Amino acid sequence: MSQATLLPVLSQPTLIAAVPGFGPTTGGNSVLLIGTNLGGATSVTFGGTPATIVSQDLFGFLITVTAPPHAAGNVPVVVTTPAGASTPANYTYVGPVVPPPPSVLAFTPPAGPTTGGTPFTIVGTNLTGASVTFDGVPAIGVNVIAGVVLTGVTPPHAAGNVPVVVTTPAGSATVAGGFTYVSPPLPTAVSITPATGPVVGGTPVVIVGTNLAGATVTIGGVPATSVVVDVTGTVLTAVTPAGVAGNAAVVVTTPAGSATVAGGFTYV
Repeated sequence: MSQATLLPVLSQPTLIAAVPGFGPTTGGNSVLLIGTNLGGATSVTFGGTPATIVSQDLFGFLITVTAPPHAAGNVPVVVTTPAGASTPANYTYVGPVVPPPPSVLAFTPPAGPTTGGTPFTIVGTNLTGASVTFDGVPAIGVNVIAGVVLTGVTPPHAAGNVPVVVTTPAGSATVAGGFTYVSPPLPTAVSITPATGPVVGGTPVVIVGTNLAGATVTIGGVPATSVVVDVTGTVLTAVTPAGVAGNAAVVVTTPAGSATVAGGFTYV
């Protein structure tokens, strides 16, 4: 009489939770699966994509896996054992956080000289990591404070209105109205005192005019020395160079242009 062989009855696996229940779309993170009858698992899938089984406990309660890559969204996690597929647990793939693009709320000043060098301030949002261009030319010394205030210095540019663009890794924002480059006003030279001096030079003179900031002076084509312009840009002092007897042209030159003093200077 033969004795029938009794085969063990396998219980259907039940998956209760995946911990953590979320992870990056790139995968590669460790996930602990908790359930019952999980022993002898042959596969684990996340939204149908196989995961790597790292370890299983002897009692069929825990499985550690490495999540595979997957598109963002919710996916079912399923454990398969010789008894069949488990009930699914939910897992959420989270895409990379995209920072919001910058915005510009205020910009000052709206204009400055073509020589550049004008300090400017931009108030906005999401300005961290920003750069600024004026008609494509990078601003100088850009500094961002708390992501909401940006300071810098304008680069040189030809006269006219130009677009101002703030750019971060998240995108760009254009300053409404842009920035207007203005040609510096031409200098004027009204008078020189005294108007005569010795041919050996060394005569202190005073030139009165307007827009004299940054000026140089030539007398008879020879540069004057010790040129100083007051803060108002209206009074210039200098010392005459040596010359030849007779009248010599006195020319004041700034980055904006030149002006000739009427009557010149007479060497005696």
